[in-house]
Amino acid sequence: MKHMDVVAAVIIVDNKILCVQRNENKHDYISFKFEFPGGKPEKGETPEQALTREIREELKMDITIDYPFLTVQHSYPDFNINLQAFICSAADRKFTLTEHIDAKWMNADLLATLDWAEADIAVVDKIIYEGV
Repeated sequence: MKHMDVVAAVIIVDNKILCVQRNENKHDYISFKFEFPGGKPEKGETPEQALTREIREELKMDITIDYPFLTVQHSYPDFNINLQAFICSAADRKFTLTEHIDAKWMNADLLATLDWAEADIAVVDKIIYEGV
């Protein structure tokens, strides 16, 4: 089974967390699901370098990576994922969607109201129950 390393940014500005919605995907179990923005590291990149690059590409946004938050191993039907989530901040809430179909700035206590990709649920739960 295919294995993927992925990085994700829990971007917090003014006590709101940025949640982005995936577009349609060949795998229906992740199509239109919400996730924390990020992506796959390229060869030779550190997770932090990859995250900074991915957020610039996907959201046209500059972030500061504050600290590592949670690493999640999850098995989807067609692939395994190792997701490294980082708590991040930004100067403001401005962004431009280039890959996702929607985005919401949410209070932590409302995160569970969104339909999340399964790998991100552990990150959501830790935010809700333990804080950031």
